[in-house]
Amino acid sequence: MKYLIVTDIHGDATSCKFICDTFKNNSFDQMLLLGDVLYHGPRNDLPKGYNPKECIKLLNELADKIIWIRGNCDAEVDEMVLKFKVNEKLDLNLNNLNCHLEHGHHLDEYNGNPDLVLYGHTHIPECDLHNKTLYFNPGSISIPKANSKKAYGILEEKVISIYDMEGNIVDSFTF
Repeated sequence: MKYLIVTDIHGDATSCKFICDTFKNNSFDQMLLLGDVLYHGPRNDLPKGYNPKECIKLLNELADKIIWIRGNCDAEVDEMVLKFKVNEKLDLNLNNLNCHLEHGHHLDEYNGNPDLVLYGHTHIPECDLHNKTLYFNPGSISIPKANSKKAYGILEEKVISIYDMEGNIVDSFTF
């Protein structure tokens, strides 16, 4: 299966439209949405394309294809307007890989041993192997930090990659 991995949209409708169009135009099976969907958060400036209501509309069109993990900026009211279920954390088998999905603000508390940990929160891309577990953060699609670019991830078969919005591969790993 082919998965689109996205985190930290923070209500940026321009980036949300880009990611939804990417999903629709590239034969993805599911979108893994790793938190911080609508609200920009008290530590972040408003993204240039801030329009949470437009994000709601765009994402709800793909509701049956989205797996959503709650971020630290996601609230109960978000669950009322988004038509897909929120998960606090999730352990799944994706492409025969044991995967742990979470937003990342409590990642230091996780002590499992999966093949792959997918997370967001830091807004900084990461694709690093630690003790046989790959820690993968595509970075933020709306508010990148540490001189990174707006980015997202793709897991297809046994290859996981970070792409910037221009389609360039930022980092990649093959299991």
